[in-house]
Amino acid sequence: MTTGQYIKEQRLKKGLTQEELAAKTDISARTIQRIENDEVDARAYTLQTIATALDINFDILNSIDRSAKEEEGVHHVSVWLPLIHLSGLFTILLPTLIVWFIKKDAVKGIREHAIDVVNFQLNILACIIPCGIFAVLMFPIIILVGLSIFTPVIIIINAIRVFNKQTYKYPMLFKILVH
Repeated sequence: MTTGQYIKEQRLKKGLTQEELAAKTDISARTIQRIENDEVDARAYTLQTIATALDINFDILNSIDRSAKEEEGVHHVSVWLPLIHLSGLFTILLPTLIVWFIKKDAVKGIREHAIDVVNFQLNILACIIPCGIFAVLMFPIIILVGLSIFTPVIIIINAIRVFNKQTYKYPMLFKILVH
């Protein structure tokens, strides 16, 4: 049972409509509807307010949510996953590797994200190094300027996608590390 289902069950036991619960909690009826339908994860303050209005224990309400997510294998996006993507803004690999090494046991899925970021960084370096060597010519300078715009845009878009629990994609010429 999810938190939203439990709230709905308790609300119906009390004989309240969503609008009546909204009036008791100063939370909009639409928000209560979205919580009950599991469209959003309610903040702790919101859950506390609903628990008080329904005269239920907040700790039980909070633990239902945690245990349901663990059973389903659903985990919130750790702030470390978007950060590992943003570490790709540094062309050097060190920040990405440090975050990966430190958080490898603490953050689920960080290995796959880190590998993709490192592969992308290595691909960009594979383009930058020859361009730097042949920078005397005009063409490599154009490529460097393009890469200096392209790279941060891709990295920031992917960090936002990961934060919003969406899939991300790095355009790569070749993969050095594999999952």
